[in-house]
Amino acid sequence: MKQQTVTTGGPCWVEHGSADPVAARRFYGELFGWQPEPDERPEAGGYTFMRLDGAVAASVAPLYGEGQPTAWSVSFLVEEADATARRVVAAGGSVVVEPMDALDYGRFAIVADPSGAVFGLWQAGRLRGAEVLNAPGALGWVELLTRDPDAARAFYPAVFGWKAGPSAQYTQWGLADGDFGGMLTMGEDFPPQVPPHWLPYFSVADVDVSAARAGGLGARVLMAPVDVPGGGLRIAVLRDPLGAAFGLYYRSETRGAAGGATGG
Repeated sequence: MKQQTVTTGGPCWVEHGSADPVAARRFYGELFGWQPEPDERPEAGGYTFMRLDGAVAASVAPLYGEGQPTAWSVSFLVEEADATARRVVAAGGSVVVEPMDALDYGRFAIVADPSGAVFGLWQAGRLRGAEVLNAPGALGWVELLTRDPDAARAFYPAVFGWKAGPSAQYTQWGLADGDFGGMLTMGEDFPPQVPPHWLPYFSVADVDVSAARAGGLGARVLMAPVDVPGGGLRIAVLRDPLGAAFGLYYRSETRGAAGGATGG
């Protein structure tokens, strides 16, 4: 992720929707050094911001919908959630949760691309998004895993104006001020029950050390630490004790992108 601050059209927020928010706060607090800051208002429903050295990095929330799985969700900053939701539908996607206000923090909608990968739209109010990106323990990259890359290459530029940097194995997503994510085609190594989805990668100082620490805290390693061809990037993919998948990455150069995660 070359972007160092939240940008309109780019990723702005990651939220852990959890069947056990207390356990999620404990796991990620020990893994990344996050400190919980609950919104104590009754109408907030237990929503908790997770701070990294004082800066808001992510959030943990209880599950609000019946059948909702424990998972990380990725949201993208938009100027108008309602108008963007209409563009999603016009481009072949769908609206999962209609646009609504999130207290005084902003306005959001939950939508899905044509393949069913779910993501959020965020219209800033008091909260614009994460206050830290790319630092160890903060969001550093987002990756779409899909079985229909051609549809995604048409859909996301139509909705957000993204540019796509294709290669033989990996597509990078970006805006004018830099790349922030990528796309991986889900092959036969992904079990059929794994749906298309967006996967957040968190920057760390040492992928091997962080992966080992996560394992010691009860996480399952889906992809052991590996160097990405091209140099300067090492990644791993894990599933936390509650069932949510996430990635770790360390970039030693400004080039390169996350990629190559496996399902499980």
